[in-house]
Amino acid sequence: MRYLGIDYGSKRIGIAVSDGEGKIAFPRKIIPNDEKLFSELAQILEVERIQEIVIGDTRAINGGENAVTKESDEFAERLKDTIDLPVHRMREALSSAEAMRFAPKGKHHDDSSAAAIILQRYLDAKR
Repeated sequence: MRYLGIDYGSKRIGIAVSDGEGKIAFPRKIIPNDEKLFSELAQILEVERIQEIVIGDTRAINGGENAVTKESDEFAERLKDTIDLPVHRMREALSSAEAMRFAPKGKHHDDSSAAAIILQRYLDAKR
């Protein structure tokens, strides 16, 4: 079972994919959050043979909403309505901070690494 992980952002989307067994998540790419987003996601889903999608839930550690929560929730609902695959949510709290540990010194984290962390949390929780 192959999974797609998404780290949603208002400007860019981090993408990660799992191995064929659905055990390990790997950062894949970053795509712009623009008018081509859904067609690009559809292409990735086909090429990678994705069977389920995991989107990071942007709520804070205490469960409160932040500046991007509403937009992220709307994105998740639109994805559910347009793509015929199961869509799951997974807490993404601190995933960007965790991804910073893997960034070269002085560089910003890679959104695809944050997506891989979110996806790996989901895969680990399923076991």
